[in-house]
Amino acid sequence: MNMIQPITSADKTFVALRDDIVEGRIQAGSKLSETELSTKYAVSRAVIREAINRLESCHIVERKANVGARVVALSPQGLIELYQVRESLEGMAARLAAKNMTDDEIADLNHLLQSHFDEVKGGESYYQEAGDVDFHYRIILGSKNKHLISMLFDGIYHLVRMYRVQLGMAGPRVTTAYDEHKHIVQAILNRDAELAEMLMRRHIMYSKNNIEHKLS
Repeated sequence: MNMIQPITSADKTFVALRDDIVEGRIQAGSKLSETELSTKYAVSRAVIREAINRLESCHIVERKANVGARVVALSPQGLIELYQVRESLEGMAARLAAKNMTDDEIADLNHLLQSHFDEVKGGESYYQEAGDVDFHYRIILGSKNKHLISMLFDGIYHLVRMYRVQLGMAGPRVTTAYDEHKHIVQAILNRDAELAEMLMRRHIMYSKNNIEHKLS
């Protein structure tokens, strides 16, 4: 789910480092050494420094005085705060999508959901990553609000993915998540902005409860 297509070596390094952090190949909470990373990715320390700065604005890296840069640690409290923001912003996105998405975009969203149905029957992969992220991605874009899109994609989405990828989302949540998606699309199709917002907020709250349960 890249908003930027990596072009320069700095972009490529940023995307590679970001993915390694999100996927857990570089552990949550670990210290980031510019020297080690410049060797690992075969780029200059200046390129690594720039990538680390950009990751800080994605909220998956933090700097502390006398410690330097480290990957954020995942915690129940961090999850709750993140999902409170996500619930509010994505609820707003769903409300705006019900007003602003074109009929063709809604038809595409419906089509996306149909194509997910086979995966859901298998019970495993749907809620894991791509299917769910793609669904939310389309609705956020469908809000047509540049500030909101930027706050979600550039601001918190990679941290959201980090919690989800590393804490696993398979299991009984799979089919219920799919049903929730179906109801959200129906509300958008009916242009019922209030209902779309309420259903999206509830959907994200259920996700939070599910991950929180695994964390505790």
